[in-house]
Amino acid sequence: MLMEGNSIRVENLGSGMYELVFDQKDSDINTLSQAALDDLRQAVDAIKGQSDLRGLLLSSAKKEFIVGADITEFSKMFDAEQAFITDYLAKINTLFNEIEDMPCPTVVAINGICFGGGFELALTADYRVMAQGAKVALPEVKLGIYPGWGGTVRLPRLIGIDNANEWICGGTENKADAALKVGAVDAAVAPDDLRDSALRLLNDCADGVFDYQARRTEKQTPVLLNNMEQMMAFESARGVIGAKAGPHYPSPMLVLKTIEKTCTMTRDKALLIEAKGFAKLATNSVTASLVGLFLKDQHVKRVAKKYTAEAEPVKQAAVLGAGIMGGGIAYQSASRGTPILMKDINEPALQLGLDEATKLLGGQLKRGRIDAAKMAKVITQITPTLSYGDFDRADIVVEAVVENVNVKKSVLADVEKNISADSVLASNTSTISITELATALERPEQFCGMHFFNPVHRMPLVEVIRGEKTSEATIARTVAYAQAMGKTPVVVNDCPGFLVNRVLFPYFGGFSGLLESGADFVKVDKVMERFGWPMGPAYLLDVVGIDTAYHADAVMAEGFPDRMSHDNENAIDRMFKLERFGQKNAKGFYRYENDKRGKPKKLADEAVPELLSDVLGDAREFTNEEIIERMMIPLCIETARCVEEGIVASPAEADIGLIYGIGFPPFLGGAMNYMDQMGMQTFCDMADKYTDLGPMYVPTETMREMAANGGKYFPVAG
Repeated sequence: MLMEGNSIRVENLGSGMYELVFDQKDSDINTLSQAALDDLRQAVDAIKGQSDLRGLLLSSAKKEFIVGADITEFSKMFDAEQAFITDYLAKINTLFNEIEDMPCPTVVAINGICFGGGFELALTADYRVMAQGAKVALPEVKLGIYPGWGGTVRLPRLIGIDNANEWICGGTENKADAALKVGAVDAAVAPDDLRDSALRLLNDCADGVFDYQARRTEKQTPVLLNNMEQMMAFESARGVIGAKAGPHYPSPMLVLKTIEKTCTMTRDKALLIEAKGFAKLATNSVTASLVGLFLKDQHVKRVAKKYTAEAEPVKQAAVLGAGIMGGGIAYQSASRGTPILMKDINEPALQLGLDEATKLLGGQLKRGRIDAAKMAKVITQITPTLSYGDFDRADIVVEAVVENVNVKKSVLADVEKNISADSVLASNTSTISITELATALERPEQFCGMHFFNPVHRMPLVEVIRGEKTSEATIARTVAYAQAMGKTPVVVNDCPGFLVNRVLFPYFGGFSGLLESGADFVKVDKVMERFGWPMGPAYLLDVVGIDTAYHADAVMAEGFPDRMSHDNENAIDRMFKLERFGQKNAKGFYRYENDKRGKPKKLADEAVPELLSDVLGDAREFTNEEIIERMMIPLCIETARCVEEGIVASPAEADIGLIYGIGFPPFLGGAMNYMDQMGMQTFCDMADKYTDLGPMYVPTETMREMAANGGKYFPVAG
């Protein structure tokens, strides 16, 4: 053993061949933490000191190669000055350059995941051999930054500007065949052959079969494109990538700018430009929000892991109700490997559910995500039925019938008699109290809420709702099932609307209040979309369904009469009265026509202003700032209430719930992060301008205390 640290060891393979093995002792994965980088420094020094050095193999003893930098550690640096960050990057680039400039050929054997800094390290080698099933990626743009350890410099020289723009700006994960096709790796082999193949290539390089020095020259000199070719490559990319990124996410466009500027430079000059751009992004508020979002997601996963540690896996599921929602649940369960029974009271309803699942699978087939055999296999995992015949085999049953408390109680009581004594029963309700529904059951401890969001296959969140008598074992199994379906479960306590809808309806209340004050709903939509929401409130109501929103509003008003009830008829009430239910019947605040792909296209409806004339205030102009404040303040205060009341266990889970559940702008990091970045005193001062609008705009006492003491929901670690 030439060298051994906590993260890396160097083995002498004989005949001048050495192997640098990543094998982090205190973890199941390898990360490029500061300790690992220190080990790498020692390893490189030790290897360079060997007089018989003929070749270096880099490999991993873990299931994955290197998953990336340690983001919990790395992100602390983002609070530093830009000059400090560029100096830090210069030290790492010096180390990576020494690997690239080794006095011998270098080959990397890539197994499993090789992301971020791990892939940047792999790019320093002369050749890369990749196992089938492994993945490589530079996903840094998803955190608001870009590759800072040479990724924007080396990758374009290996795979070309167009491919590099796509890989880096999109943060895409790439399998072995795709990586081989563009030249990011030099061979794709069976996992069992990986090390032997990499060693053979290394020996061939040492014996002069391959000119590894030519490969180095390629990576360290300017890209071989003339001025016209460069201009065309970047101009075409700017429009596409700029449209995808939008105005709130600066990193993809700065990637383009950096690659455009550095592609005509030598390696060392290019690395300096890359470092300056990285430092600029690292100190941006968007980066702080997106890194924070990543850490919150990790926290939510750890919480779920604690719940599921003792949970029995769900081997058979069932869903009651075969409409669009039931069909979506059935599709999601079956496509992720859990067979599911789908029951309804008549054949047409069952066919509707099957049609929904088949449509979703057909879309996957058309996009090449699955083949015909996979599609057939998933369909066979969905068993339609008109009876409870096989329900005693189900480990969990999800009730997804109409959102009516009496209907749900009746159906739940009925199904409970037809399932096994240890089966879990869950209700897919968006607002109705789980504790209230449980009064119809003999085993309330085995009942909880499992609130899916529409469309099920796209929305990542599932709220798992604990009633007063719900057992921890029931929560654990439901969380495990949500995870098995590929969803992010957040456990919340029972209250009207739970977390997401309880927070969403004050947002809708702010919208109704704006209209009553004379705002134009079209302008409100445009302002909130520019602010960062995927759709404005009027459009969102049309998508949710005006009838659904109307009934949910009544539940919320009954639950929180001090701030969510209203005596006067508002725009939502009027739309419901006129049976303008939104997309589901092609008319709401907007009208809808199907486009060529069969998807509803939003169009202006000139009749709407007149239909709403007597429930709207006298028309007046609002500034964009006023609209944003009147929409966001109620949502943020209600989120704070949910945390204070223990409806949700932590600010992190609250923020994840809003981002994954209703599309809260990710670049803002969630409602709690939004208030933190603004400062609680500033937020309270802003809210105090609108106290005449009622209790929805009044911060809580805890928020006032935080304002006075400079408190934050996410204190910066010292």
